[in-house]
Amino acid sequence: MKGLRPVNRRTLRTRPRLAATALALLPVLALTACGSGEPSGTGAGPQVSAAPSDDPVAAVHKVEAVAALLPAAVRASGTLRVGSSIGFPPGAYYPDGSDEPPAGQDIDVADAVAKVLGVELQRQDASFETILPALGSGKYDVGTGNFGVTGERLKTVDFVTYINDGQGFAVAKGNKALGKRVTDLLQLCGLTIGTGAGTTFEATLAAQKDRCAEAGRKPYDVKVYAENAATLTALQQGRIDVIMSTINGLRHQAAQPASRTTFLGEFHRLDVGFAFKKGSPLTKAFQAAVNELIENGTYLRILKKWGTDASAIGTSRINPPEHT
Repeated sequence: MKGLRPVNRRTLRTRPRLAATALALLPVLALTACGSGEPSGTGAGPQVSAAPSDDPVAAVHKVEAVAALLPAAVRASGTLRVGSSIGFPPGAYYPDGSDEPPAGQDIDVADAVAKVLGVELQRQDASFETILPALGSGKYDVGTGNFGVTGERLKTVDFVTYINDGQGFAVAKGNKALGKRVTDLLQLCGLTIGTGAGTTFEATLAAQKDRCAEAGRKPYDVKVYAENAATLTALQQGRIDVIMSTINGLRHQAAQPASRTTFLGEFHRLDVGFAFKKGSPLTKAFQAAVNELIENGTYLRILKKWGTDASAIGTSRINPPEHT
């Protein structure tokens, strides 16, 4: 592995006080796609399980040639401000109670990148829909939260990719209304769909909302949730028929015995990346750091830890076009 001694710094984090009390009520997977890390506290369920014990990030070293790509001011300060959306496994979540630090694939990848760059992350929890606008205002240097790369977002945000995830659907276990897979949104006509505020899922549903009427069928209804627990609770209580969320999140949830959901397969793949304000001088350094982790094997070890290696990418890219 390239580099000198490991950077032995702990990631700093600030967290809203609300999350500490609400977390105790988080269901096994509080599920709104890329939504807020603060659950609603409605509908108590089993606790989120402990994170896997292996730590592929521990052995990551600073790589001087990659760190040199950072702006001089960042190298001098040694810190980066991160707006972080903490939602649900396997992306980013709080395991085993409110006092545990966040865990998940996105957390490990970000921490590994920081070690390659030799910087400390000052992570601040934020709701998903607030992070991208806050990048433009300079509140954060980088945003994380399973942000899919879309043509619309590329108009105002720069991305450095680190995984390929995307859009999928899930229903309550035993619900046969949609069969085994959703391949066309016309299959949703007449149903009520729950999804996350400010997500690609909300945008996709809104963009195609007229298709059912054009086909002479009853339109689908969309319920948007800003809090993760509320979406799963709504599904369990029958207030929505289906959830639209991340492929990896829904697949992980369906594998949990207590979840009582069924994953309906992939609908649309999207590259996922670190988000930056347009024209950020950080993108080349982050791209090089992700590619360093891919080359030295740490990246795949992280994804295997979280069961998401089927979504691995071969190389990180800056602002790739949206998948069509």
